[in-house]
Parts: sequence; C-alpha cells; structure tokens
Amino acid sequence: MKTKLLAGLAGLIIVITGCVSTVNGSKTFSYSLSRDKVQGRYERSLDQVYQAAVQVMQNDGTLLTEYIPHDSTNTVRSLYGKVNDRNVYMRVETLDPRITAITVQARTKLGGTDILVAHELEKEVALQLQAESAR
Repeated sequence: MKTKLLAGLAGLIIVITGCVSTVNGSKTFSYSLSRDKVQGRYERSLDQVYQAAVQVMQNDGTLLTEYIPHDSTNTVRSLYGKVNDRNVYMRVETLDPRITAITVQARTKLGGTDILVAHELEKEVALQLQAESAR
C-alpha cells in the first residue's frame, strides 16, 4: 500500500513539474505555470532598446550572455543574466520599422516565476530610454 502511494505521489510530482520555453528560445526547469514575462513596446530602434536593456541588466545584476538567436534574423537579440538571484531572460525584437518590443522573463532557481522582477526590469528599460532621449 505504501509503495503504491509513494509511486503515485512521485508520478504526480513528475506531471506537475517540467520544462518551459524561455523568451530567448532555450528551455528551463519549471514547477509553476503562472505568468512570468512582461512585454513593452517602444517607438525606438532595435539598437537603442537593446543598449538600454544591457545597461539595466548591468546596473541591477550580472549580464551573463548576449546573443542573436540562430533561428531568427538580425532583428532579434537576446540577453541572459542574474538579478536578485533570479534568472532573467530579455528578448528585443523589431516589430516594424518604428516599433521595437522587449520581453522580459524572470524565474527563480527552483523553477518558480517572479513577475514582479520582470515588470520592474521592463519599466527600468523604459526609464533608461527616457533618460537617453533627454540628453
């Protein structure tokens, strides 16, 4: 009886946990299916939004990786870093010649979500863009 109960519990844990896709195309462990990403759109060039994202990541945490995903054109760039002990993924892409979108995703080490960190970083990118245009 105990063996069947433990086997059932182990099976339930495996079903609940799994992998999710990140905004940069990689996969990460997850036990939570709640919302973990935020998107912002700006009337700025890809380079301006990307540089603001790099600056925010460096100011708030550690920038670990910058790259252009291979499955896309040069109108998409991605960042990966650590902020407040969270794994943070940022994707910057051109939607049309005047609009650029940034998607920020934040996850805990154990696979949970942190929408508050993602939202805070996306707003800091907006503030960084505003500060650059005021100069």
